[in-house]
Amino acid sequence: MEQLCHYIDGSFLPTSDWIDVYEPATGSVYAQVARGTQTEVSRAVAAAEQAFPAWSQRPATERAAILFRIADLLEERLEAFAHAESLDQGKPLWLARTLDIPRSIANLRFFAAAALHVWSETHAAPGLLNYTLRHPLGVVGCISPWNLPLYLFTWKIAPALAFGNTVVAKPSELTPLTATRFAELCQECGLPPGVLNIVHGYGPEAGAAIVEHPSIRAISFTGSTATGEYIARTAGPRFKKLSLELGGKNPTIVFADADLDRAIPEIARAAFLNQGEICLCGSRLLVERTIADDVLLRLREHVRTYRVGDPFDEQTTIGALVSEGHYHKVLGAIEQAQRDGGTIVVGGKAVHPSGRCAKGWFVEPTIITGLEPTCAANQEEIFGPVVTVMPFASDEEAIALANNVRYGLAASVWTQHLSRAHSVAARLAAGIVWVNCWMVRDLRTPFGGTKDSGIGREGGWEAYRFFTEPQNICIKL
Repeated sequence: MEQLCHYIDGSFLPTSDWIDVYEPATGSVYAQVARGTQTEVSRAVAAAEQAFPAWSQRPATERAAILFRIADLLEERLEAFAHAESLDQGKPLWLARTLDIPRSIANLRFFAAAALHVWSETHAAPGLLNYTLRHPLGVVGCISPWNLPLYLFTWKIAPALAFGNTVVAKPSELTPLTATRFAELCQECGLPPGVLNIVHGYGPEAGAAIVEHPSIRAISFTGSTATGEYIARTAGPRFKKLSLELGGKNPTIVFADADLDRAIPEIARAAFLNQGEICLCGSRLLVERTIADDVLLRLREHVRTYRVGDPFDEQTTIGALVSEGHYHKVLGAIEQAQRDGGTIVVGGKAVHPSGRCAKGWFVEPTIITGLEPTCAANQEEIFGPVVTVMPFASDEEAIALANNVRYGLAASVWTQHLSRAHSVAARLAAGIVWVNCWMVRDLRTPFGGTKDSGIGREGGWEAYRFFTEPQNICIKL
């Protein structure tokens, strides 16, 4: 059984305390990961502090060159990383191959290139010149989730490193494999010791130690709203910079003039990609009443073509949920929706595939109708293959339903009416709105949510601003 160690100061450190790591598709332990505490975090911070002066003063061209080398090597080993991601998280192998690992490569290359094109402000006045310098912060903490493990791990560490910071990172203890493999690439590509440190373990132990450590200047976190609230409450009095990308209860709004031939496959994809375990998934489907029956019929027939099963089977559409606890949480949410008066149109049950996956954590893609907007299934993040359907009669009602949750991460709007697209999108309480598409990402754009979906933005120049500290210099001429 493989043991996945902490990566601190350029070395993999043995430990005597381990956490079992399960393969979601089989429900069996396949590895162990180190259980980090404040001791390991303090050691990682010390290494990062020691590495910071040299790394921050290194020319951007050299920092970028190392990140480009890591990206190239990751691309060479794409299939091995995709297999590791599928094994670890339960997602279909084809999805890891076409989405997770390519996006991780793109993250590294984008921010490596961005480091070569940074800019500064100047403001001239009679007899004066002001200009702004941007300095790396120092040691930063990057805490990434289990749903898109390497994708979101690199989304954080790539800009942090590119702009001259050193990093103490904690991947989820549920999905630690690709972060460990990534550390091996960093070793191989010559990333100096201490520049990137990875401490594994539980959130209340290793994660809390990162948040609370006085030498860590900023926290970039993706995960639950409850954990984000703890981080904000804990880090605020310590005056740390925060970027918190939290939960979502995202609406997909379909108007009567939508091109349903294009929309239906994307609506289903938005609801069920990665088993619905993406914070951007469209878990609330709002449909104009005049086409509600047609949309539901088409969506039901489309989803019935989905195959739930072994993630390594190239024909699988829906893989396994990440853990036994999450599996029971999703099934419990479906049962609660039925108690609240919901009707299961498709799915609603656990799946027990034959063969090696008989004891895995699989749930059918599920469509539920007949629920009130205020019920739990329409208000709380389920984070599984579950979508609710609600009709609306007007633009105003659609907007009101869309905004009637405590979250504000993402939304999608389906219409061929240009003015409506602009008008509705601008009035949605969401950090990102897609029109006639879903999860189309440009790394230059700001990314983040409103309300209980978090604070701060990353991506593009927003990441540059977050991971650097501005300093104004005023010179009298």
